[in-house]
Amino acid sequence: MAVKIRLRREGRKKTPMYRIVVADSRAPRDGRFIEILGQYQPRFAEGALRLETERVHYWLSVGAQPTDTVRSLLRKAGILKARHEARLAAKLGAAAVPLADKAAE
Repeated sequence: MAVKIRLRREGRKKTPMYRIVVADSRAPRDGRFIEILGQYQPRFAEGALRLETERVHYWLSVGAQPTDTVRSLLRKAGILKARHEARLAAKLGAAAVPLADKAAE
């Protein structure tokens, strides 16, 4: 089952409000979903994006693919940069440990 992180439209006519959801890629846009991760209101400048960052990190680590629009929202929120830096630090930290062990011997 291919899982996507995508937008689900809600709200009144000409006043969109989107929920950021995890859904099967075969499900319709406003159809079944697995979990709600946050919401996005493009008409409001302040507080337009609210996310549950821990759940977003979990779904990304499990392999869920964000759509292009959600990817740009995650980038604006700083989630993708933090994830990249954490993975890079873990990679460099794991590579630095064996070098330190060899130097101590």
